[in-house]
Amino acid sequence: MRKIFISFLCFFMINSIHAQIHEIGIFLGGSNYIGDVGSTTYIDPNEPAFGILYKWNRSPRHAYRFSYTQSQISGDDSNSKEPGRYNRGYSFTNNIKELAAGIEFNFFDFNLHQERPKFTPYVYTGLSYLFYDDLYIESGKTKKNSSKGTIAIPITLGVKTNLSRSFIIGLETGARYSFTDNIDGSNPSDSGLPKFGNLNNNDWYVFSGITLTYTFGEKPCYCAD
Repeated sequence: MRKIFISFLCFFMINSIHAQIHEIGIFLGGSNYIGDVGSTTYIDPNEPAFGILYKWNRSPRHAYRFSYTQSQISGDDSNSKEPGRYNRGYSFTNNIKELAAGIEFNFFDFNLHQERPKFTPYVYTGLSYLFYDDLYIESGKTKKNSSKGTIAIPITLGVKTNLSRSFIIGLETGARYSFTDNIDGSNPSDSGLPKFGNLNNNDWYVFSGITLTYTFGEKPCYCAD
């Protein structure tokens, strides 16, 4: 009975440890904004972005993912192909900081215990909390009213491969639907300040770039006979 219990415990520990490989790393890339000011191109990085991320791989197909990303984000009507925006001539710059948590799903098995080359597309979603400046535009100039926070929903698509047993590189683009319409200063929280644009649509922002992560956490199980 004792040997059966030890064998079962060893089997459980091996599978638990192998299912809980960790990754920690960085994100480097760019950001762009989609809203009431500037270009309407969905993926058009025009400001640098960087961040850190951590993944807890629960299986070869899914992982819990946590991240912090920040960037300056901007828009300029002079870059718009819409005549109305181009002639209006508004522009803005905002500073955003994002905390995010969610689940990453791999389309193919991505077993970190295998040293052979691996490749898979993946999708990530979850929930983000966004810190940003509450802006307003007066006489054509952007001004800061206060600092705000709101929720955003990330939708990220990417591909990744292993450089070695310990390093994984990925290429991804992630759009965020925010629960605010004032990243650009078009809809300030103060009702006495001027508003413009489509006040029924919230703002989006996009992070595009590469991730480089280091994997760790694999430990063999030594069991008695």
